[in-house]
Amino acid sequence: MTLTAKIVEVPKKRVDAMAEQGTFIWNELITPDQRASGNFYSQLFGWERKEVDAGPLFGFYTIFQRNGRDIAGMMNPTIDYTRNLGARWYAYIAVDDIDASAARAKELGGTLIAGPDGIPGVGQVCLLADSTGVLVRLMQPAA
Repeated sequence: MTLTAKIVEVPKKRVDAMAEQGTFIWNELITPDQRASGNFYSQLFGWERKEVDAGPLFGFYTIFQRNGRDIAGMMNPTIDYTRNLGARWYAYIAVDDIDASAARAKELGGTLIAGPDGIPGVGQVCLLADSTGVLVRLMQPAA
C-alpha cells in the first residue's frame, strides 16, 4: 500500500509557542466537512477561523484562533490509511529528533504510518500508531 499526503505550509505563528521534547504542542481536527465542524466549534467556543489554501486536491486548511492566537487546526483527511477512520482530533507531541523518535517508537512496537514529512516554516511531522493502535502525530519544530 502506498501512502501519500500533501503537506500544507501554514503560518509561522502556529509554531511560536513550541514546547520541549515530549510535550503536547498542537491539536488538529481531521474531518470530511470542515464547514460544519468549523461552525460547531466556532459557535461552541467562540473560536475564529482562518482558512489557508491547501491546493486543488485538498481544498483548504483551517486555523482556529482565540483572541488572535492560533490554538488548533482543521483539515480534510489526506492519506488512505486514515480516510475511513471518521472525523477525529489528533494531538501533536514535540520531539527533538523526529527520525530517532520514529525509530524508537518502532522498537517499542509502534508503527510509522506516514512521514516524516517537512512542513516549510513549521518543521517535520509524522503519524504513528502506538503498540495498541492509538494514532498520534510527532513534530520536530523548525529551528
